[in-house]
Amino acid sequence: MGCSEDHAYRLLNEYANGFMVSQVLFTACELGVFDLLAEAAGPLDVAAVAAGVGASSHGTELLLDICVSLKLLKVETRGRKAFYQNTELSSAYLTTVSPTSQCNMLKYMGRTSYRCWGHLADAVREGKNQYLETFGVPAEELFTAIYRSEGERLQFMQALQEAWSVNGRSVLTAFDLSVFPLMCDLGGGSGALAKECVSLYPRCKVTIFDIPEVVQTAKQHFSFQDEEQIDFREGDFFKDPLPEADLYILARILHDWADGKCSHLLESIYHTCKPGGGILVIESLLDEDRRGPLLTQLYSLNMLVQTEGQERTPTHYHTLLSSAGFRDFQFKKTGAIYDAILARK
Repeated sequence: MGCSEDHAYRLLNEYANGFMVSQVLFTACELGVFDLLAEAAGPLDVAAVAAGVGASSHGTELLLDICVSLKLLKVETRGRKAFYQNTELSSAYLTTVSPTSQCNMLKYMGRTSYRCWGHLADAVREGKNQYLETFGVPAEELFTAIYRSEGERLQFMQALQEAWSVNGRSVLTAFDLSVFPLMCDLGGGSGALAKECVSLYPRCKVTIFDIPEVVQTAKQHFSFQDEEQIDFREGDFFKDPLPEADLYILARILHDWADGKCSHLLESIYHTCKPGGGILVIESLLDEDRRGPLLTQLYSLNMLVQTEGQERTPTHYHTLLSSAGFRDFQFKKTGAIYDAILARK
């Protein structure tokens, strides 16, 4: 084969084996490899890591060496023995003690998203999510599936908190939100974005509006003792009256739902929103031709296999928002994973 054919074949194998790389990352997080190395006084050998995570020496050695190749770990050899330690990447994002940890998000992806993606072909054929086939839960009970137990509800909320620990500031500073003193974070979960809001805009107050189970979990497991500017309201934003606010925040909410439900929610927000108020939509935006960015395209497929929604273009969101009555549509691509849209009443 020629050089171009060699490159094409290597690229094909890289794509075909990509799921193995994901599973290495998920497994190392699940076993606690990065936490163990973070807590150690120095680099550890295979035997120490295997004992610490409760795994076989042979399997642990294979896993550690692949993590080295993936630049998740680094290794030094003393005599004939290899000693492993975390890289800057794993210290920042793969240890639970790090303020930018993504461990819970990765565990959620490994336990839930990955299993749904095993039914991607069926999702494409049928055009609907695969929770029934994966977990025995029908599509109309989507959030029963996501919150299959209290433990999984907590982990999903922790995962979203981790996402906003990295991405929250960029989306909340895309526009000047200081003109909105009273904010309402619909589906705000753990309150990560609300805390970032009051940090960035000290004069604002934020109400987190979410279903009772989520609110109770947030109050029990996430600290709000020093956050006098944050309060909670229990309710279903599709059914119940919304709290009054100057700005409504929808962060990774609309991408879960089909256009009809999005329109219903946006109309409810418009009717409740104060005159001159606004709505901030935080999502990963597709390019107008829908052929990029690649990560957002993958997220849209993830919405297919896990929800009834999709990722959308700025024009698609403009249509939804203007149909609900909103005007002065603006959007900004942040250069990070998530982008911001602001519209006014």
